[in-house]
Amino acid sequence: MSKDPHPVTALNLPPSGELSAETKAYFDKCQEKLGMIPNVLQAYAFDEAKLQAFSTFYNDLMLGDSGLSKLERELIAVTVSSVNHCYYCLAAHGAAVRQLSGNPALGEQMVMNYRAADLHERQRAMLDFAVKLTEAPDRIVEEDREKLREAGFSDRDIWDIAATASFFNMSNRMAAATDMRPNGDYHAMAR
Repeated sequence: MSKDPHPVTALNLPPSGELSAETKAYFDKCQEKLGMIPNVLQAYAFDEAKLQAFSTFYNDLMLGDSGLSKLERELIAVTVSSVNHCYYCLAAHGAAVRQLSGNPALGEQMVMNYRAADLHERQRAMLDFAVKLTEAPDRIVEEDREKLREAGFSDRDIWDIAATASFFNMSNRMAAATDMRPNGDYHAMAR
């Protein structure tokens, strides 16, 4: 499926069968909108049930209704992935930050260190929480949630911040465990 010279992952997982018409249509939509099928989807395609679970959760978190903008959700993805040194997600979601913000420098700052970026207080509070949840989840206390409320986030927004950070922690670990490689196209996007 991939046009990149490197395998999608270091694992040799043969497909469990022919992809369903629904999944083929989803891949066609990705090809149409993005000009590629993201390697993360190809990696999960060996087991269509896992692919559907992953993509359903991802699409809900990143594209569904939320008090967080799409850019804010991508900022969380990149910040968590930066802490975890996730090559795949830094390439893919760094490109998304560049595209959504229209600012290539912001994309690079976020990949390297969100603290160097020119962010609003609201965004900084959100990312501080995401980093603490990534580095020391057992130390999250009510005071941390209250800081988010003071920055203007609702309790539903706090749920979405936590869910997005948690999802990317899981994704980063799967990418590291399987040596998942980003599509080469991500490196040139929005520069």
